[in-house]
Amino acid sequence: METTSQAVAQAPAEGGQQVPSARRTVDGYLLAPFPWYGLDEAFTGPRWLMQVGTAADGAVEHGSIGHGDEPSVRNEASEDKEKFAVVVTVAANPSRRSADGTGLLEATSVSSAAWLAGVGLLSFTWPGSMDHSLRDDWLDQQTETAWALADDLDGADWSTLSLPVDGVPTSFHYRESEFGWVLAGSTPEGVHVGAYGRGMSAYGLGFAMIKDISAYDA
Repeated sequence: METTSQAVAQAPAEGGQQVPSARRTVDGYLLAPFPWYGLDEAFTGPRWLMQVGTAADGAVEHGSIGHGDEPSVRNEASEDKEKFAVVVTVAANPSRRSADGTGLLEATSVSSAAWLAGVGLLSFTWPGSMDHSLRDDWLDQQTETAWALADDLDGADWSTLSLPVDGVPTSFHYRESEFGWVLAGSTPEGVHVGAYGRGMSAYGLGFAMIKDISAYDA
């Protein structure tokens, strides 16, 4: 998926700390021609905007909504891990011409949601035994691994998990790692849903279409 992300997420600083982000805005989310998904009303904790991703022609293709503790970059050996779950909504688009007619935009699928969720989880992970200067190389390698896993959703690394989407039991592809968990599936509303988290179990979660995205904390 060739997309760019608007700068509304927090960026990690040296040492795994967070630097203040630009004011998070709902504007990009409101431009999406598809519905957004988050955890259902059974989750009563904080909810917060993260970022949207756009195609080469500027169309919003995906975005993320956070739930729980806002994560900082942590190594997998940390005992005081935050409890969070991030829901990624991806427009279900076929391969299509860009708005300017200069090329084709890549089709999206459940694999797209699985890849975005896998990379999202990696962005908040830091191997404790690794020097900071090597993290970029590590991320590149792990990103390739996340793509390979997302491209093989029927492989042995994935299991099946049934979770409610708008109250209807829905099958998701699910995997766990030392960094947390990742899942991905589709909804009847024309979008794919991915999710990732740490410290918060995926079992028992439910997803629902967001009725008013502007009500989320910014």
